Amino acid sequence: MTASALTRPGERDRLSVKITQIDWTFVLLLCAVAGVGGAMLWSVAGGDWRPWALNHVSRFGITVVIMLVLALLDLKWWFRLAYPVYAVALLLLVAVEVAGETRMGATRWLTLGPLTFQPSEIMKVGVVLALARWYHGATAQEAKLHWKLIVPVLLIGMPFALVAHQPDLGTAMLIGMTGAAIMFVAGLSPWIIGAVTAGVAVFIPFFVTVVMHDYQRTRVLTFLNPSADPSGSGYHITQSKIAMGSGGFLGKGYGLGSQSQLEFLPEKQTDFIFSALSEEFGFIGSFGILLCYAAIIVMALRIASLSYSHFGRLAAAGVTATFALYVLINGAMVMGLAPVVGVPMPLLSYGGTVMLTVMIGFGLILSTRVHRYSELPKGQGLF
Repeated sequence: MTASALTRPGERDRLSVKITQIDWTFVLLLCAVAGVGGAMLWSVAGGDWRPWALNHVSRFGITVVIMLVLALLDLKWWFRLAYPVYAVALLLLVAVEVAGETRMGATRWLTLGPLTFQPSEIMKVGVVLALARWYHGATAQEAKLHWKLIVPVLLIGMPFALVAHQPDLGTAMLIGMTGAAIMFVAGLSPWIIGAVTAGVAVFIPFFVTVVMHDYQRTRVLTFLNPSADPSGSGYHITQSKIAMGSGGFLGKGYGLGSQSQLEFLPEKQTDFIFSALSEEFGFIGSFGILLCYAAIIVMALRIASLSYSHFGRLAAAGVTATFALYVLINGAMVMGLAPVVGVPMPLLSYGGTVMLTVMIGFGLILSTRVHRYSELPKGQGLF
């Protein structure tokens, strides 16, 4: 396929041309990480496909197809659906407040017929699309410092407040930090960034002592001193550190991790799957998977930079920021560098809703690459 062919709109709309424009190396990297996740879920289940590994692999196979279909969807459709997706996600979050399902003291799930899901996961994509749509039609001054910045602040603040109230502080943090990253990339004034950062730092003691729920406050205190209650609130992080440290440089071997195999490591299939991997494959294995994550992030950012539209650049960058924050927060959490907030390691941990959200986001990134020459209308209106 010649470069001249790619500049002709008629040629670019052909399905065969679109398929060649998908970054298949990027897709293979995603498959590699998910494959490692399936292998680790088989291991921590004692060498059994059930209850986690088979579901993980099956879900990934389905979501890969969804991702590739979305990659072929013209960027104009993502643009048109940005505000509607955000609005639906926001309504679902409100529905959780009214008729949500409560598990382990948190109301985060919504049941519609046979389907049970977390609307907060949908909002991770919704807030990226809505912010990218708004900034696409914003002037440089409006993006830098303007009273109209109240719009993106509200777009971030409403879902942040609803998700934090569930309570789900980890997801609320992801939504807030992703939104802040998009505002920064869009050109927000450094003075505002500094002022907000300082304000948040000053507010943290009040937030921890007054606003947080008791269990959230316990997690913060445990993070500061996990040895204070090693068999209680500090148990999770203590066992995670033991697992990671005992893996050494080369690890104990596949299926030979005593912390996970002997049930010492809690939530080994979700939040602490990276700890189990570190125990079995050591520093080499954990460093290798982190290199894969780094490659995915770098490739995704490169795709974002190639888009001709501001919407495409910001949407791809926002999805990449969400993915990078998943990796950063989970990695810091299992190593004791951050409080335990229930953020999984993407594609490695077990979980259907998170995997679907991540793969939809990657579908948007690939669509940005395939349709990087798409011309989108200006303006911030709904249509």
